[in-house]
Amino acid sequence: MMNDNWDLKGKKALVTGGTKGIGLAICQMFLEKGAEVFMVSRTLTDLESLIKKHNNLYGISIDVSQKDAPEKIIKALPSHWQSLEILVNNVGTNIRKATLDYSEEEYDFLMQTNLASCFRLTKECHSLLKSSGGASVVNISSVAGINHIKTGSIYGMTKAAINQFSKNLAVEWAKDNIRVNAVAPWYINTPLAQTAFKKRGYLDAVLERTPLGRIGEPKEIAALVTFLCMDVAGFITGQCIAADGGFSVNSFN
Repeated sequence: MMNDNWDLKGKKALVTGGTKGIGLAICQMFLEKGAEVFMVSRTLTDLESLIKKHNNLYGISIDVSQKDAPEKIIKALPSHWQSLEILVNNVGTNIRKATLDYSEEEYDFLMQTNLASCFRLTKECHSLLKSSGGASVVNISSVAGINHIKTGSIYGMTKAAINQFSKNLAVEWAKDNIRVNAVAPWYINTPLAQTAFKKRGYLDAVLERTPLGRIGEPKEIAALVTFLCMDVAGFITGQCIAADGGFSVNSFN
């Protein structure tokens, strides 16, 4: 029976890239809504500091782009976790260049970090998600996977692939009561975005193209992700939802 409460009480959530930006906001909101959270991060000091501050927060420091990372993550989950209700694939990075300037090493790095890690971890989590009797996977994509923006072609490729992966998996795993959605932010106030804003005039150009006239905040993305993981969102699957202040529908004024 569906829980009509707007909370995550009793749910166990695995979140990658959880110590900064959007990932951190998601973990904090999950905890506020009553979930137990297992956080994955490359930064051990940040991870340890957060775990000390919060009850029901666990974690592992690991690079998710490594092929053996998913298996290690599953083995590190708390022993009392016999199932998994929520998986959020949030890890992502970028190298901004023109297509002709990318090296093979940079291509492989972005593909492994942004796309392959999502694919491998989601596969590894299938049995735990199925065991929950009703699970939600949310993949953090980008409007760069929907429209052309100045992020570089490889980043856009990885995010477009995540969108399609989410749609395919939503249909394939529906029989297992696993919902799969993607959230596609525009510029959000995170460390990754701040690097782009250092370029003169770039922030003004972003705001000019954003109908709401501002960049988003991590908690606004976290709120959407949290909703998608609630039982009240139980009929939503296979969607890519843009959280972009109207950017993706703003063709010309």
